[in-house]
Amino acid sequence: MQEAFPGQSVLFSDLLGYGDCREKNKMKRPVILVTGATGLVGEAVVMRLLVDRQFVPVAAVRGGSRLVGLCKVVPFVLAEQSCLPALEEVDVVVHCAARVHVMSETALDALAEFRAINVEGTVNLARQAAAAGVKRFIFISSIKVNGERTISHKPFRFDDPPAPQDPYGISKWEAEQALSQIALETGMELVVIRPPLVYGPRVKGNFLSMMSWLNKRVSLPLGCISNRRSLVSLANLVDLIITCIDHPAAAGNAFLVSDGDSCSTTQLIMDIGHLIGQPAPLIPVPVWMLKSFLILIGKRIVAQRLFDTLEVNIVRTEQHLGWTPPVSRERALRQTIEHYLETLKK
Repeated sequence: MQEAFPGQSVLFSDLLGYGDCREKNKMKRPVILVTGATGLVGEAVVMRLLVDRQFVPVAAVRGGSRLVGLCKVVPFVLAEQSCLPALEEVDVVVHCAARVHVMSETALDALAEFRAINVEGTVNLARQAAAAGVKRFIFISSIKVNGERTISHKPFRFDDPPAPQDPYGISKWEAEQALSQIALETGMELVVIRPPLVYGPRVKGNFLSMMSWLNKRVSLPLGCISNRRSLVSLANLVDLIITCIDHPAAAGNAFLVSDGDSCSTTQLIMDIGHLIGQPAPLIPVPVWMLKSFLILIGKRIVAQRLFDTLEVNIVRTEQHLGWTPPVSRERALRQTIEHYLETLKK
């Protein structure tokens, strides 16, 4: 079976009859436009909507998508100013598309590049949505709006003063501010979600590299890290997004999200190694030595992610929405690793 999203398995072929059901009930169920629907989060949101069958998903994509035939798919490029088709029929927009944070930035003016997509493109979409009568706009922002790291025993809270430090975080905060003004002017409801690092099936970047290294039993000098990092599994993030689609208390709020616990980088690596079946061969090199070396070779961002603490407090999210993360970190890690190992067999 092919996993549609973490925590539930469904054959894509089982969903092919969904089109008839959607046409039959399109007047009864709200229509949800999901941008960035070929990305990790966007596609998982669409698949969850298809399986739940409480809403009608419309996938907005830049190019080809395996969602074709499962739901309505419309072309969408965030940088373009043209009107997105079918917005008039949409009740809620879940905006996942973005210029994402990159480890090796090559743009001469990175902030301008992020602003063009994450701010100007988002503002254009939101104004079009409001003009078309969209009721609610859910913006997937980033914990980087709060900052890059937390100090001991003081996790980020929803009401902390924003303190973005890099171009990506700055662009997300500027987008939040612009969206708040549009909501004030038009009456369109705004919901903001700020996730930390997202992992799950199809994850890329450093998380994928870590699984690859451990699967190959590469010795890593990361045995002495005692930081605390909050993560969020794809399953838990998607569940919160779905909750925010029609929850009456969600409108006008920004929510932090995580798996509900934290762990050190060393513990995370050990857990992944255990689940892969390859115990992590970690070398206990002092953190100060590794951090100095990485900064010296221009890898300050890598050093921050490996060694700094970044925790989030989700108590307000849980209390305000009556929501708790439905999937444990252990279960989510297991799903992520099982998917990774399956891809190696293909």
